[in-house]
Amino acid sequence: MIAYPPALRRSGFVGPREGGESARAQTPPHRRVVVRLWLPMTPIFLILAPFAILLAPLLYGVPRPYCERPFATVFGVGALLLSLGGAVVDVDTPEALVRIRIF
Repeated sequence: MIAYPPALRRSGFVGPREGGESARAQTPPHRRVVVRLWLPMTPIFLILAPFAILLAPLLYGVPRPYCERPFATVFGVGALLLSLGGAVVDVDTPEALVRIRIF
């Protein structure tokens, strides 16, 4: 048996086992989780837009520096959401792959 240095033993290092195979070769392969999400923003925006316009007068209660023109603020947020069309967000880690497509 080989005596490995303490630093390797503390890190969880496993040396070759009898038969010449390493511990990684004996473990089953780890499967990556793949998540693909499509968000249709235009239909969601069209469904929620009337509610935003109806609730815009409530923004008059917000202090002046934050919202001087409530309806312009509502339309600006709507334009921002519609401009996200075609955006693709990829998150790639060793354990998972996440892809979010906004259209």
